Amino acid sequence: MKRYSLSLILLLASTLLLTACSTLPPPGIQPVSGFELTRYSGQWHEIARLDNRFERGLSQVSATYSLNADGSIKVVNRGYDQASASWKEAQGRALFNGDSHVASLKVSFFGPFYGGYHVVALDPDYQWAMVAGNDRDYLWILARDKQLPQTVTQPLLRQAASLGFDTASLIWVKQSTASQ
Repeated sequence: MKRYSLSLILLLASTLLLTACSTLPPPGIQPVSGFELTRYSGQWHEIARLDNRFERGLSQVSATYSLNADGSIKVVNRGYDQASASWKEAQGRALFNGDSHVASLKVSFFGPFYGGYHVVALDPDYQWAMVAGNDRDYLWILARDKQLPQTVTQPLLRQAASLGFDTASLIWVKQSTASQ
């Protein structure tokens, strides 16, 4: 029987772990096609989200997307933490999972670890978007403005529910109307 070194075993285990973490959309969820990154670039305000540990307790959350020189996408997430009375910011990098006209990306804020980012609903004028993660525990409603009328949010909630998301658990993000 051959002996394998601990480093080889750790390398194989790490490789299996990384490949097991899919950045593809959950089954039954289709990302938007006809996507235009240049129109999507810029600042978006978080209207609602499913709770997640990296945004817990944050208000006035925004995400800004821009193209990097290497063709990847710079992602800057920013939010206000009332408990510490300070702004929190995280910078990441996103890449398309395939065709750049399909809104299915993978985003990393922590080195080689990526999560799914899939635009599943998008306003024709790029004024609002609904984004899913790589499973149904992650969902965001984003908008260019700090508020969305119910005539927009209600159909998005119905669509999210039909896709299997727990819309009753959405957190409606407090957005200040004063400049940030």
